[in-house]
Amino acid sequence: MTQNDERVYFEYLLKAKKCFTMRTIISMDKLFNTSLGLKMSSEQIVREMIRFMQEDEKRNYKIIIGSDSERNPSGTADFVTAIVIHRVGNGGRYFWRRIVPQRKFYNLHDRILEEVLMSLDVAKELLETTKQFAMPKYDFEIHVDVGENGATRVMIQELVGMVRANNFEAKTKPESYAASKVADRHV
Repeated sequence: MTQNDERVYFEYLLKAKKCFTMRTIISMDKLFNTSLGLKMSSEQIVREMIRFMQEDEKRNYKIIIGSDSERNPSGTADFVTAIVIHRVGNGGRYFWRRIVPQRKFYNLHDRILEEVLMSLDVAKELLETTKQFAMPKYDFEIHVDVGENGATRVMIQELVGMVRANNFEAKTKPESYAASKVADRHV
């Protein structure tokens, strides 16, 4: 490893540590909004998902997590993470929360990476909460706001790899509606 490689790697580690620290600080607001504006904890969301699934037990269900962001003129960004419970072929419900980290995002890559990290954090927290309940059968996906068209196409392999490395199924555009439609609606 050359001296320049070591410097680049060290800067990467510092940036990753800063991102982790920022996510830890901002995740203290754990409440999500419903489409009606009510605030709900992860446990309340899981109870609502169970109630929703029990209304029609013959259907297949997917629990989907997706995040989207928008850069502000100041260089910071607004992030929205959505939790979607999809009754396949017959609608669904969603919950969302907004987080505005106080750090600046200088490029698209860092912002999209932060979206995926936020989705992974929420997914792990939600799955931990579901262990407390008898859940009906469901599939689980992480939707990543990248696609074959546009500037994000070079990030697909890296971000999908991150999601899969955490044992989740990843979907990208045009199938990543939890990120590109639901979360995007509230950015």
